[in-house]
Amino acid sequence: MSTITTTNPATGQTIATYPLMTEAEAIAKVEAAHAAFQDWRLLSHADRAPILTRLAEILRRDAEDLAALMTRETGKLLKDGLTEVEICAAILDYTAKTGPEVLADEERSHGKGSRGVVSHCPIGVIYSIQPWNFPLYQPVRVLAANLMAGNACVLKHAAICTGSGLRLRELCIEAGLPEDLFQVIVIDHDVSDRLIAHPLVRGVTLTGSDDAGRHVAAVAGKALKKTVLELGSNDAYLVLSDADVETAVKFSVMGRLYNNGQTCVSAKRFVVTDAVYDAFVAAYVDQMQAIVMGDPTDDDTQLGPLSSDDQRDTVAKQVEDSLAKGARILCGGTLPDRRGAYYPATVLADVVPGMPAYDDEIFGPVAAIIRAKDDEDAMRIANDSRYGLGGGIFCKDEDRALRLARDHFDTGMVRINSFGAADPNMPFGGVKDSGYGREHGGFGMKEFVNVKAIFLP
Repeated sequence: MSTITTTNPATGQTIATYPLMTEAEAIAKVEAAHAAFQDWRLLSHADRAPILTRLAEILRRDAEDLAALMTRETGKLLKDGLTEVEICAAILDYTAKTGPEVLADEERSHGKGSRGVVSHCPIGVIYSIQPWNFPLYQPVRVLAANLMAGNACVLKHAAICTGSGLRLRELCIEAGLPEDLFQVIVIDHDVSDRLIAHPLVRGVTLTGSDDAGRHVAAVAGKALKKTVLELGSNDAYLVLSDADVETAVKFSVMGRLYNNGQTCVSAKRFVVTDAVYDAFVAAYVDQMQAIVMGDPTDDDTQLGPLSSDDQRDTVAKQVEDSLAKGARILCGGTLPDRRGAYYPATVLADVVPGMPAYDDEIFGPVAAIIRAKDDEDAMRIANDSRYGLGGGIFCKDEDRALRLARDHFDTGMVRINSFGAADPNMPFGGVKDSGYGREHGGFGMKEFVNVKAIFLP
């Protein structure tokens, strides 16, 4: 029987081994979820909410254990894992509080004053395919929205954080969720593709690379299944001519190194205008050079290992390819002589189109510095990307920054004079090769519902 083995990327030690399910076993999980959905869909939104609230309480109760598990499986800093648990709890609380109103029936009129009702009806089993960089947050943001909407959920988690997915299901059952409503399946990609086409799967959501998104969207489209795709990005943060350099450097370091640099909505490309280029680069390199890399369970550590040796090697190759095409290293870029999947905080300058550091997503602690002539040129460079997930603007004139963000930045999210990953009350998602659909902010609760029009006399 084929298996999955999880490994601690900081030590190389084996954590656990899990057997892969057969296609028949996976389909049985889908069928069980569908059966549980038949009762769950008939509950009111207000009746579903307390289970989400209870799950939030349980996550907070077990925060230290959950953070430690995520650190063992993915190498994320323990303190970042604790933050992740709290974000998940906040999402569950937000969904429980706002869901009944967001999803309530809407009264409308039709014809010559006749009554109409628009109802947001659940559709069934939602198949959730999630990555490893946020082992708890990625499945929870899908689960919370769809449970409130009345759907069931089947999770295929990334292999390296299988333990986190299985633990989440245990805690859901403890919170009072019907045992079969949320399933976690351990399967390979071929079985996954066939599951997408199964008639009881009514929607598919994926967080992953743009290549993975194209594949899943094609398989789902052939089966006429709706998808929500949150894919990669190479987010640009603009340092405009009137930027406060100290603020820009502070949040640019944070934005590049959060979660060991393995966040889709990280700051990755730093587009800096001539007016502040020298000051920004000098201060930024100083702070990146001073970053403490080490054991992710140590409070003093600022940068832990990447999620696996393969991920570290991918990042190293992208840096090497960028250097071969003319980029210049300002700090980092050398693999440390130590056990574990570590890669240092790295800054590349002279980054131009045709390099991985400009064109692609580097999923690790590597910053690409791009010089712009002026603010207009900076905005042009920021949008010169096949991606469009997030971005940022450092600019003292917040009204101007708001206009640029709204009218010119071709992304789904923009941060002004700050950095952050996700907020329960704000929509999350992108455009172009970064995918489509939205999560959070109430929008995710309506992605997989049947917006049903009911006409009365």
